[in-house]
Amino acid sequence: MEKTSLSVIVPVYNERFLVAKSLNRLFVLDESPYLEKIQIIIVNDCSDDESPNIIKEFLNDFSQENEKFEWIFISHEKNLGKGKAIQTALKEATCEITIIHDADLEYNPKDILRMIPLFIEEEADAVFGSRFTVHEYRRVLMFRHELGNRFLTFISNLISNLNLTDMETCYKAVRTRLLKNIPIKSNDFRFEPELTIKLAKRNAKIFEIPINYSGRTYQEGKKINWIDGVKAMFAIIKFGFSDDIFVEDEYGSRILARLSKADKFNAWMAEILNPYIGQNVLEIGSGIGNITRQLIPRTKYVATDINEYYLDITRKLMADKPYLRVEYLDINDVTEFVKNKAAFDTVICLNVIEHLDDDLKAMRNIAYLMADNGRAVVLVPRGQWLFGSLDIVLGHKRRYSEQAIKNLSQSTSLKLEKIIPFNRISSIPWFINGRVFKKKTFGQFQIFFMNLLTPVFKLIDRFIPLPSLSYIAVFKKYN
Repeated sequence: MEKTSLSVIVPVYNERFLVAKSLNRLFVLDESPYLEKIQIIIVNDCSDDESPNIIKEFLNDFSQENEKFEWIFISHEKNLGKGKAIQTALKEATCEITIIHDADLEYNPKDILRMIPLFIEEEADAVFGSRFTVHEYRRVLMFRHELGNRFLTFISNLISNLNLTDMETCYKAVRTRLLKNIPIKSNDFRFEPELTIKLAKRNAKIFEIPINYSGRTYQEGKKINWIDGVKAMFAIIKFGFSDDIFVEDEYGSRILARLSKADKFNAWMAEILNPYIGQNVLEIGSGIGNITRQLIPRTKYVATDINEYYLDITRKLMADKPYLRVEYLDINDVTEFVKNKAAFDTVICLNVIEHLDDDLKAMRNIAYLMADNGRAVVLVPRGQWLFGSLDIVLGHKRRYSEQAIKNLSQSTSLKLEKIIPFNRISSIPWFINGRVFKKKTFGQFQIFFMNLLTPVFKLIDRFIPLPSLSYIAVFKKYN
């Protein structure tokens, strides 16, 4: 049986009467045959009651009872909110799956036992526990509170195009690697719609199961109120327009996410590449699959990258595409990759070698991956005079001239067949954004209008008296 591990985040604020019993309930997770490790991360959000002392007593008395459990206790010096407590705990999460468990008794960890198998059997990215689908029991109270939850879920579904029944549920289990790669900005209960909408925008594979729910009254300590509902409403609208769905990294993920919306632009690029691409294709640096989607189907297509987050996204394309494989490949070292693999008639390498210290070594490795008489199609940024803040954000080491491209075939079995200038119109906004205003990303509206006007750009690009933003170089491998 395949095993996994679970990090449980427990935010605590003034729960002295319930927190010990809530933590004790988590021992039921030991019954899961799927879990080989369980990590409990408790964050005291500067409670001003006896909660911290009660937690410490609990850990002294019970934390050593089961070796499968790891207990971590963190305290905030200021009250920062539930969302911030989750962010703090997430930094310590080391297991494959992460779930939030409130310190009250509204949710029962027994339901988590039914959520875990979906990550293994259905390869889920996230599993939500719904209080509003069929369940064994629920406490009956506060109709207006439930009505508010259902309304927020409805609005969230309109924005995210999901069909959830309970967006506000506490029980959201998410693959830890994915969760850590999503920038969370909300420090309070707005965390719930933010995470939901960003998971949808990351095309996460989300499941929902019914869970039991024993809600409590305000007299019993319930903290969320109508003001939080209003905040959540505005948060849904805000995050619905936002495309801030990747943490900032050296790969330029945020720019790639925005470019993924430029489907017409990506189709234009693919149209230029297609005449030089065969049926047994290797794509190096496929990113989140913007071009992969445009170039398939092929008899055999292998998309590769070094970023595991990108590979997770692209693997979702494989479900109904038996010709597509998604694998890890570092172009600096291809020896392991080529074992038991036939050479490729086409190698595509778009916006990759400019990131490398040794681009000549990369070209030699590309040649090594190719069959005789095969082609390499390489796209690089043009013109060192355009080098600016956008290049720095994207991790570019250089931009290329025609002579620099000719030099790439030196000491290889590759012969340069053709250099194609591509995308002259974008040189102007690239210069203005990167050299004049020192911006670190393109605005959403810039991407929108670029994509909208792409059919026009295709027609006039060759006639524009400007140097192109990129070069597409076509190489052929000779015997």
